[in-house]
Amino acid sequence: MTSEKMALSGIRVLDMSRVFAAPVGAQILGDLGADVIKIERPGVGDDGRGYGFSWVKGKDGIETRHSSFFTVSNRNKRSITLNHARPEGQDILRELVKGADVLIENFKVGDLKRYGLDYESLKAINPRLVYCSVTGFGQTGPMAARPGYDGLFQATGGMMAVTGIPDGQPGAGPLKCGPSLVDFVTGHNTAIAVLGALMYRAQSGVGQFIDIALLDTSVAMVSHIMQDYLISGIAPPRLGNGGNGGGPADLMQCADGIVYLTAGTDEHYRRLTVLMGQPELNTDPRFDSNIKRGKTNRAELMDIINAWSRGFTVGEIQAMLDEAGIPAARYNELAQVWEEPQVRHRQLRATTPHAFAEAGSVDLIASPLAQMSDSPATIRRAPPMLGEHNREILQGELGLSDARMEELAAAGII
Repeated sequence: MTSEKMALSGIRVLDMSRVFAAPVGAQILGDLGADVIKIERPGVGDDGRGYGFSWVKGKDGIETRHSSFFTVSNRNKRSITLNHARPEGQDILRELVKGADVLIENFKVGDLKRYGLDYESLKAINPRLVYCSVTGFGQTGPMAARPGYDGLFQATGGMMAVTGIPDGQPGAGPLKCGPSLVDFVTGHNTAIAVLGALMYRAQSGVGQFIDIALLDTSVAMVSHIMQDYLISGIAPPRLGNGGNGGGPADLMQCADGIVYLTAGTDEHYRRLTVLMGQPELNTDPRFDSNIKRGKTNRAELMDIINAWSRGFTVGEIQAMLDEAGIPAARYNELAQVWEEPQVRHRQLRATTPHAFAEAGSVDLIASPLAQMSDSPATIRRAPPMLGEHNREILQGELGLSDARMEELAAAGII
């Protein structure tokens, strides 16, 4: 799907960020139509190019350095290489800032100030600049200077405390969730903050500084479970695969696989007891309230449900629950996700042309914002090769001559 006039058409973003959280934020802006220029270190590039376990295979022996981390967070960007630690690189960056709307960076606190590339310095060049700094712990405070990575914040912010097998069961203890969710959600918070700042600029005419911290995101992500603690003063227990709202909500073991059940309302539970042929469970004093079904006696109820569900296949269970209007979903391994009819219908596997890939394309994950009726998020560019757009931007847009480009390259500036 394409849109001639995209939501962020005409907005230019300078992306000086690396690895994952901030690059995701810049990518979202690119998906919405912004011109995102990724600024990377000459010869090295974004550290994220080396993260992950898989890389896009290049054609004709080309090493793409498109790792899974880099590929998932850098589409819709153009890449230039620039050594901002050298005066010549700083001069080029300042020229780019003059025509930019947004700058996103995730260097350590105070790092860019050494080079005159902090917000106050660049605001003097472009008062309309929205400058977003993404760090682990924020710009101020006793831990501001510390580096931060996703797993640290899952531990610090409370996510691990509420994830994992309940105490008293084999393997009990806190558990890190699989994907780098704190990074991912921080990227979304970055994009939201930038969009808000652009809206404010449209009203006021001035840009602003944005301080985004992974710590803040990690605490906010615990959401209603953390709010439960703030209300009651009691830390909710880890529930394994159990739901955090109503019950029963957990994995159902079937004859040939697994289904996740969420019968969290009184009516859903009543329908389930009828479907199971055990309507007396609806008034059983062990299970006659949501808190008993979802927390106090959850394990006992799930044992009863699993004794019933093991007599049916996944397909049979899903069909019966659908017919009864009880929310449920098949558990999928990663390969099975892409076989789901609704996933295919939503076109969530986005095959994108890639000039340097052996296959000539790369499969990406479609943006969840792709279904906007008038200004949908789109994928227009595969993630860039390191410095792929040096000439296009530095020469074609800033007007550097061939001779100057060669001088800068020889000096390690680009």
